Amino acid sequence: MAKKQTGTKPQKSSFGIILIAGALAAAAGFGAVYVNLGGNGNDAPAPKAQSGKPAGVGANWLKAYSKGKMITFVARAEPQDLPEVSFERDDGTKTSLKEWRGKVVLLNLWATWCGPCRKEMPDLDKLKADLGGDEFDLVALSIDRTGLDKPRKFLKEIGIKHLKLYNNSTGKLAASLKAFGMPTTLLLNRQGQEIGRLVGPAEWGSDDAVALIKAAIAKKG
Repeated sequence: MAKKQTGTKPQKSSFGIILIAGALAAAAGFGAVYVNLGGNGNDAPAPKAQSGKPAGVGANWLKAYSKGKMITFVARAEPQDLPEVSFERDDGTKTSLKEWRGKVVLLNLWATWCGPCRKEMPDLDKLKADLGGDEFDLVALSIDRTGLDKPRKFLKEIGIKHLKLYNNSTGKLAASLKAFGMPTTLLLNRQGQEIGRLVGPAEWGSDDAVALIKAAIAKKG
């Protein structure tokens, strides 16, 4: 006679759960390629609606441009307010993102130790040259802890002509913007709110990237 099994069912290993969560997250969108090992995934706050709109309305129009070379760009369901972001200009004077209010901004966070940053920087430089102006600007913001000298040398070495040098050396900026890998690029509306982001390198010189930026520029309000 077979013995009756007793006890609880075997539990799945936490490592297996992490692998599954990572695969699902990678398919889901930004921030997802970095698995949160500190919680069970059920304690994250629900997205807040802006301007009294129900969540899931605000930036859905932008999803249509998450395709082709921009397939990893993830539009926010609602524009999200950002913490105050301040940094140094090339001459050492202080500035902040408030200076760009009224413009659509592509905020690229990068570092000299980031190989993919080096690869995409020439395309970002051309994007700024082609589309930069009264309606749009591209802010490439270095997070190098050593200050301005190293990123200045970096940009000179790779022949950057149009991007200006900005640096935040506090070591806190990436975490405050929930950017846990380099490069991370945020698209901001004219009110300085995030309407989408792309984690990792991208082909910013592609027609898909240009279409995305032009759509954001054309969107008023």
